[in-house]
Amino acid sequence: MTFRIQFRPRSLDALRGYNASRFMADLSSGVTVGVVALPLAMAFAIASGLKPEAGIFTAIVAGFLISALGGSPVQIGGPAGAFIVIVYGIVARYGVANLMLATMFAGVLLFVMGLVRMGSLVRFIPVSIVIGFTNGIAVLIALSQVKDFFGLQVKDMPAEFFEKLAAIIHYGHSFDIKTLGLALASLAIVVLWPKTYAGSR
Repeated sequence: MTFRIQFRPRSLDALRGYNASRFMADLSSGVTVGVVALPLAMAFAIASGLKPEAGIFTAIVAGFLISALGGSPVQIGGPAGAFIVIVYGIVARYGVANLMLATMFAGVLLFVMGLVRMGSLVRFIPVSIVIGFTNGIAVLIALSQVKDFFGLQVKDMPAEFFEKLAAIIHYGHSFDIKTLGLALASLAIVVLWPKTYAGSR
């Protein structure tokens, strides 16, 4: 069995006939994506137990590599919320150094899976499993934000679900009223502001 490797970054073809108007369009798109992706990457880094600058570095480096080596001229790379649970668990148990090691091994596995064209197997995964995985990730991410939302004085938040839930209940009395007020105001803006646009149409 022989494998035929065909790899040509789409960026090589996209740069043909490049002009000022396309540059302005790309610049506008890049600024829009950056305004959304950089704060989101910082938030995901904090939720994963890392410093905010780790999210910024990751978003910049990964975004550049995806754009330069990707297979679509309109492909956008950004932080994925589903990885918060995985990254947080690795950092809590093995530390940041081993997180980098795990990331490199994951990259090698992805490269090998792409080489043998295992992406076609995705069609055999039932929709119910995908929905269950997505909902489970959403619950875990929401639970990881309870501490910061209420300003709970928890020194070391566990990575496991039930231990994290027990810690939140145990330290529930230590909430900070100012933090809670700011969180509620921010949540109200996020929820209610889009409705003003819908009502004006």
